[in-house]
Amino acid sequence: MIEGHDILCFSNDWNGDPLSKKHIMTRLARRNRVLWINSIGNRNPTVSTRDLKRMTEKLTDFASGIRRVGKNLYTFSPLAIPFHGNAAARWINRRFVSRSIRAAAAHLGFSQPITWTFLPSSADIAGTLSEKLVVYHCVDEFSEFSGTDRQAILQMEQRLIAKSDVVVVSSRRLLETKRAQKPDTFLVTHGVEIEHFRKACELATAVPQEIARLPQPVIGFFGLIADWVDLELVAFLARSRPSWSFALLGKVETAIEPLRDLPNVHLLGRREYAELPGYCKGMRAAMLPFVINELTLASNPLKAREYLAAGLPVVSTAIPEVEGLSAAVHVARGREDFLAQLDGLVQRGETGPRLAISRSMARESWDEKVEELSRIVARALSPDVTRGARDVETLAARAAFSGSPQANLGPRKRADILRCASPRS
Repeated sequence: MIEGHDILCFSNDWNGDPLSKKHIMTRLARRNRVLWINSIGNRNPTVSTRDLKRMTEKLTDFASGIRRVGKNLYTFSPLAIPFHGNAAARWINRRFVSRSIRAAAAHLGFSQPITWTFLPSSADIAGTLSEKLVVYHCVDEFSEFSGTDRQAILQMEQRLIAKSDVVVVSSRRLLETKRAQKPDTFLVTHGVEIEHFRKACELATAVPQEIARLPQPVIGFFGLIADWVDLELVAFLARSRPSWSFALLGKVETAIEPLRDLPNVHLLGRREYAELPGYCKGMRAAMLPFVINELTLASNPLKAREYLAAGLPVVSTAIPEVEGLSAAVHVARGREDFLAQLDGLVQRGETGPRLAISRSMARESWDEKVEELSRIVARALSPDVTRGARDVETLAARAAFSGSPQANLGPRKRADILRCASPRS
């Protein structure tokens, strides 16, 4: 693992569910100092109770200043104007958000940090913080989320990619789209906390009563219940198998009308990460009922690996990153096929949790993924690969590929260019 660095991480809010970003940064914080910068937003706010509550929380978090949340790990909530399509708002953010983050970093004694950002909305701030390296780690096609200014997000992401030294993506679809702008884009898929979820296979793990009392088989889902979850599909499954139970755990952020008046669909609400293995133990199979669109086609659902690490077979709609992940993943193409795949698992007795399924995730741990990320970053930080040198070599490679006269740069000319190229200040 890389070590001894100061890292500024732009991500979602720290107090949310532990997503890929938190798994990565908590591991990096074992040997580096991390300032986690709570979300500066991708979605335009609306006049709604939800958004008003979020604004109030942001003001409270900003007033709290820097908070220590673990060894070498701190959080900070800058105030930003989330109207990214507005030039004036971006100018204000560039000046004042950058200034507040600089002050927070200085307070912690950060020097020449690495900016590791998961958000296109950081485009106007990344690169202004005296960094030695900028990493853009793209885990979603952000312009496809509902409620965003699509063009503004695309333009911000283009600016961020252009100024990034390293671009990492979590799916092959994202690799295709981002590599078009940055040839040196790296694919590192998500990991999983195997030992945590494997508790679902252990005799000592208790099954919470609210799921233990449900009629079997219990088909489960956990995660944010948003508009990318195909609730019409869930309703179809529930109506088709009225004696089965369908348990959905997670915060609801979309209309749930399709599920109303279905007695065998149980919306159990959000549960803490620590509790999930117990709920998985009470399930016979897990489902990934995602709609198919540009957002989900580019996704790499973290929960797929978590289900498998818990020993559960998975039935999923045709998400590319899920296909081929494990023999225990059954990809369905259409409603009837989804139902048939679940029927087959139940009838054949191939339900979980099973230790053999959990073991199929042996090479998918977050520790392994962070080592892979560290190798990429260490290469970019190598003293003989300054940012200027990397840029020149990339230009030369592109020229050679295109047959441009620039491909014939002689060693003296190349050396002259490299002497003029300097790393980020």
